[in-house]
Amino acid sequence: MEIGLGEYLALASLLFGIGATGFLTRRNALIQLMSIEIMLNSVNVVLVAVNRFHPENHAGQIFSFFVIAVAAAEAAVGLAILIALYRLKKTIETDKADVLRH
Repeated sequence: MEIGLGEYLALASLLFGIGATGFLTRRNALIQLMSIEIMLNSVNVVLVAVNRFHPENHAGQIFSFFVIAVAAAEAAVGLAILIALYRLKKTIETDKADVLRH
């Protein structure tokens, strides 16, 4: 039994849906950052899956490496913002995020 492109796309859409639901329904900023990471990983699944079915062109894998680099930078900046928020309000709820403005 061979896994086709449809199965990869179904997995990616399921991951993206889980990430989007987590981002939109949770107020905890750490959970929201993890949900964004899940959505970025679903994009990577699509890129690598399409590249698997077109092996002559490695653009999907190369672009996937750039998405991983952006995800790492996003995690570093997001965690720095969360640390600053926690130091000010002792919470990481997104409802209290406007306290960073002075």
